[in-house]
Amino acid sequence: MAALDLLGRRGALSILVALQPEPSTFRALQTTAGDLSASTLNTRLRELRAVGLIAKGDNGYELSEDGAALIEAGQPLLNWAAAWAEQLTAVGGEYELS
Repeated sequence: MAALDLLGRRGALSILVALQPEPSTFRALQTTAGDLSASTLNTRLRELRAVGLIAKGDNGYELSEDGAALIEAGQPLLNWAAAWAEQLTAVGGEYELS
């Protein structure tokens, strides 16, 4: 499952989600995609471009058709994750990956 391997890498999903509403510059992605280091962000952008999930356009990086389809297919999971995070916050819980 090459797709799951790529999407499981640090920052990959965050980058795709950050590009969902509109294209973004490298600098903006450093903040909106989870404060990734420049080297990690560069690596992920290169990987995501290589498999055709994002492209570099006139306004920065943007989702390709396949990238937009992936986000659309994953939207139920993203919705669940947002609701779950709110529940954790409401009860004073916190979950961090180590």
